[in-house]
Parts: sequence; C-alpha cells; structure tokens
Amino acid sequence: MSSLLATTNSVDKPDYRTQHKKRLSYMPWLYFSLKEKHLLWAKPWQDEVQAHFCAVETISIADNCFIAPEANLFAEPGRNIEMGKQCMIAADSFLHGPITLGDEVAINHGCSFDGGRHGITIGNQTRIANNVTIYAFNHGMAPDTPIYQQASNSKGVVIGNDVWIGAQAGIVDGVTIGNHAVIGMGAVVTKDVAQYAIVAGNPARVIGDRRDKN
Repeated sequence: MSSLLATTNSVDKPDYRTQHKKRLSYMPWLYFSLKEKHLLWAKPWQDEVQAHFCAVETISIADNCFIAPEANLFAEPGRNIEMGKQCMIAADSFLHGPITLGDEVAINHGCSFDGGRHGITIGNQTRIANNVTIYAFNHGMAPDTPIYQQASNSKGVVIGNDVWIGAQAGIVDGVTIGNHAVIGMGAVVTKDVAQYAIVAGNPARVIGDRRDKN
C-alpha cells in the first residue's frame, strides 16, 4: 500500500519546473533575478539552448544571456546574429540576421526582425516590447511587374542606446533611431528619430522629449 501511495503522489505532483521554464521564456527578465537554487537547473538549461542555436546557425552569444527555446533564430553565413552581454530574447520571436545586439538588450515575445542585406543594429540597454516589427529591406514597386518578382533593396536599421520601443510598433528600412528615444505603442516609424525624442502615431511624429520629463 505504501509503495502504491508513493507512486500516486509522484504522478500527481505538479510539474513546477516545466511551468517555470515557460514563465522565463515569456518573461525572460526574471532569469536575471533567479535565486541560486533555481540557477542550478536554469543555467545548464540555458547553456544547452544556446549551444544548440550556436551549433545550427551563425550566432555568437556573449556572457549571461537568455534565449527562450521557443524563439526562432535564423542566421546563415553572412547573415550573422551577434548578441552582447546580458541580452534576452523571449518566446515566439523571429530574428533573421544580420542582426547585432549591444549589451543588455531586451527583445520581448512575438517580435519579428529581418536584417535584409545591411542589417539591424541595436544599441546597449535598449528595451523592445512585444510584437515589434523591424524589417531592414523593401520590395521594388514598379507597376509593370508583380511585386514578388521584383528585387528587394536594403539600407539597414540602426537603433541607439537606451531606446524604449513600445508594443506593436513598426520600424521600416533606412531608419535611424537616436540614443534615449522612446517609440510609442503601435507607432509606425518611417523617418529618423532624434536623440531623446518621444514619437507616436502612424506615421510616427514627435510628441515630446525625454529631457522634459521628471
């Protein structure tokens, strides 16, 4: 009877670790405040996830990063993805190189980035909310040929340090966003954004300056 009870209890016990991994995948900032007892399993788990990505794609990852296993990273030779220290990439994100991340860059769940030919560069300590779209290329649009048959062109996208990009924002090819800027939720950025500027709307326009805030 006692052995049967032990078996039943082990079957019925909630799988907290699997749920904890899922929580970290969608809220990766929690990884950086884990207690030592959780790091004992979380660090080897992350080492395995990151080693897999580095083995199958052209990806370099600096120290103390977090990548959700549910993230979708694609980096053929010549379209590398490079991550600085303490970056995080959440679940359900799609990243296609070339992409360069500085240190402490956060990419939340559901983002979609394609570096085109000239790449996406994101500076240190920039935070990107969920479902942000950044495409560093455009299709040709000549009227006498179907769009899908036309060559694409690429200028690249550059995002500075300490930039906050709100949820569901979109950034088009050729845009440079200056250091310390803020991009409002749902904004569509079609032109360069100055340092410290706060922009919102579609197309995005300047609505303030961070230096005016307390």
